[in-house]
Amino acid sequence: MTEEFNESMINDIKEGDKITGEVQQVEDKQVVVHINGGKYNGIIPISQLSTHHIDNPNEVVSVGDSIEAYVTKIEVDEENESGAYILSKRQLETEKSYEYLQEKLNNDEVIEAKVTEVVKGGLVVDVGQRGFVPASLISTDFIEDFSVFDGQTIKIKVEELEPEKNRVILSRKAVEQAENEVKKASLLDSLNAGDVIKGKVARLTNFGAFIDIGGVDGLVHVSELSHEHVDSPEDVVSVGQEVEVKVKSVEKDSERISLSIKDTLPTPFERIKGQFHEDDVIEGTVVRLAAFGAFVEVAPGVQGLVHISEIDHKHIGSPSEKLEPGQQVNVKILGVDEDNERISLSIKATLPNEDVIESDEATTQSYIDNDSDDDNPTLGDMFKFVIFIIRFYLVQLRYLL
Repeated sequence: MTEEFNESMINDIKEGDKITGEVQQVEDKQVVVHINGGKYNGIIPISQLSTHHIDNPNEVVSVGDSIEAYVTKIEVDEENESGAYILSKRQLETEKSYEYLQEKLNNDEVIEAKVTEVVKGGLVVDVGQRGFVPASLISTDFIEDFSVFDGQTIKIKVEELEPEKNRVILSRKAVEQAENEVKKASLLDSLNAGDVIKGKVARLTNFGAFIDIGGVDGLVHVSELSHEHVDSPEDVVSVGQEVEVKVKSVEKDSERISLSIKDTLPTPFERIKGQFHEDDVIEGTVVRLAAFGAFVEVAPGVQGLVHISEIDHKHIGSPSEKLEPGQQVNVKILGVDEDNERISLSIKATLPNEDVIESDEATTQSYIDNDSDDDNPTLGDMFKFVIFIIRFYLVQLRYLL
């Protein structure tokens, strides 16, 4: 009766069946398992004990442990009436892992996994089997050295599953993107124009720099990078650099944030405060001409206006008659308006007035020393002198007008 029972049980256990049993013996390269209801013991080779690489079976099982496995082969020695079931615990773990990962993929859930290896193309992680995070799916930010993740437990989402190819593709980037969306919504609600915050340069373009201000990128236009003219954003900032920015505007609907680095820096005028005073004569460079005058740079980023009437003693119709951009000139400071950051300048005040004829000292002294009556002016002389003075001031008035 017992032999008939055992024979029937043997017939019921086939390749591909899932069995349960108890570990009876742990050897160097295999584990012996007593199979419930089986005629023969089961053998699990070390390569089939785990989805991970192990050097000794003791790392994953001990004598007396209950175990589940798939039957991959049945070996029978009919002559000696003995045999064994070749088992795979690894196959069962892989199957369970795929079921678990498929559920997480279907529900778009986040899981945690330990990075077991850093390779050239990305990260190898333990998700009950070997999973892979490609370099392109590691982060929303640029990461130069992936070794910082070695041994870390990271949050990931399942990206692709192909059991038939043993392919498990995971994404850490997808988790960051979801977190950033939450941060973005919160940040957009809390930001206001005029706020001064810290951020990090995320990327550069020819028209400005994008700044990460906490999971959300804002744009600093090239004109807002510095008070001075900027040819290229790379001349002022670099990727990864921490910067202080001022919020210029927030468009919640389009999720656009306009930022300024320039507005957090002292203005050029503030940097030269106290250096220049009224009546100082200094050197400057003509930077541009306008119909009403010329703008002269007297310090880096600091320009003053020379009104057209202060360019020359003689009347001119256009500043370009006397000046050109890039020309070095001496200017006299007529006034400094610190509140409005304006400087009034004069070139004319540094030039001699060519219409005024001054006598030399010897001629003047000779006239003083000469007391001859012949030189005393008559009434007619006085009248002529008055006419001369009137004509002289009429000429001066014509030039001024």
